[in-house]
Amino acid sequence: MAEPDLSVAGLDVGTECVKAVVMDAAGVLRGRAVVPTRGYFQDRAQEALNAALDEAQVEQAQLREVCATGYGRQNIAFATQTCGETSCHACGAYQHFPRAMCVVDIGGREPRVIHVAADGRPAAVHTLRRCAVGIGTFLMFASRHLDVHPTQLQELAAAVDRPAAIGSYCSVFASSEILDRLREGESREAIALGCMHSIAERIVEIGQFQEPLVVTGGVVEYFPGVIRAFSDLTRFVVEIVPEPIMTGAVGAATQALRKAAAEARIGTETTRNP
Repeated sequence: MAEPDLSVAGLDVGTECVKAVVMDAAGVLRGRAVVPTRGYFQDRAQEALNAALDEAQVEQAQLREVCATGYGRQNIAFATQTCGETSCHACGAYQHFPRAMCVVDIGGREPRVIHVAADGRPAAVHTLRRCAVGIGTFLMFASRHLDVHPTQLQELAAAVDRPAAIGSYCSVFASSEILDRLREGESREAIALGCMHSIAERIVEIGQFQEPLVVTGGVVEYFPGVIRAFSDLTRFVVEIVPEPIMTGAVGAATQALRKAAAEARIGTETTRNP
């Protein structure tokens, strides 16, 4: 039986946002937080964790394990363990859909296609060529030049049916094309939709898709137009994990809980059999 006071935390330290969750012994999320990535990774990780701890009404000293994943995971000195993004997104998605599936993680930096086995473990992973990474940065660039907050980019895109032509081959070239389209007089709405289609095209290039198809990641949370474009291009039925931006952090917390529970069992057995 799990200890009732056992709490763990998971951190997903990404290039655009840091996500934190606090999980209890039963695997229930008690606190969560998202903060923008700025300055030092470790400072933002502590900020996000503090906010999640406040919501959970748990002190950091009470945490049995803190598992960090994401681009900046190696910078988190207070983490007791680290775990790769692939396994954390597979694990996080599996908490909602406990079955074999194909997970498409669309985060701020590098999208990936993960084949998840029936036991929740990643069986294979496929990623983009290096020149096409940086999806989150590309969207931030687009919102700045379209003079809207990033969360409003989706609102612009939803206002039109025809996307402007924005290339998908290279993040740098695609950013340059945004400026070209503005100079040519394209509407902000068409350019915003073109950005959504550009990202969807990059993801389609990865291939290796199969149903059931589940998507995770911050881009999914804030820019659902990307998923609509992806579904239109592939003709796949796509399921979205609840709170997709938190999937990596949930997976990290689940890994932490497994380790804490295993150590608690070992401690109990040692006490019983000295």
